[in-house]
Amino acid sequence: MLSRRAVNLGILATAGLAAGPTLAAAELKTIDLPPPWKDGGKPLAQAVWARRSVREFADKPVPIETLSNLLWTACGVNRPATADRTVPSWRHAIESEIFVAAADGAWSYDARAHRLTQVLPDDIRVQTGMQDYVGSAPLDLVYVADGDRLQGVSADEKRLWAFTDVGFIGQNVYLYCASEGLATVFRGSVDRARLAQTLRLPAAKFITCAQTVGYPRG
Repeated sequence: MLSRRAVNLGILATAGLAAGPTLAAAELKTIDLPPPWKDGGKPLAQAVWARRSVREFADKPVPIETLSNLLWTACGVNRPATADRTVPSWRHAIESEIFVAAADGAWSYDARAHRLTQVLPDDIRVQTGMQDYVGSAPLDLVYVADGDRLQGVSADEKRLWAFTDVGFIGQNVYLYCASEGLATVFRGSVDRARLAQTLRLPAAKFITCAQTVGYPRG
């Protein structure tokens, strides 16, 4: 009899992209991200002391190397043999995934391949929150949970554990940003229904939270 972990790993290995088709397959862009960091960064104590929420962002792009490290730190694979992540997950469901909203479109992060796949060519940053800065900050991370991966519990419990798990991801992002001189803020004020429709999420998937990332202003 397969263990829960083995079953979940099998599901993960065969899962498709998070969003429904938004472009013809030939038009979809992919970005193979640079290998994630293994050295560098501030000591943990310094990063924890520096961790804070920032809501003013400079008009400065985030380099691809920095984005690569950011996404890997958030929920990347740190044990390739088992595809386990940098964050824990309830019952090893690994239900949370990240969409990146940027000026050049919306992208889905494939943690196993450490790759971004474009799911929309449009700039949808303004739809990722109610705050005035979300439309102009370099990056808005949108956290999406797959309810089908949260088995054996009620709909309310699915949301409970999905929101719990995304908290781990958000804190990893906070600590990475504190270590690397980036600004970030974790956000719950999102028009989830509208954004889910824009991303063409299937019915089983739902948006939990979002997080804005960039360089601090001034």
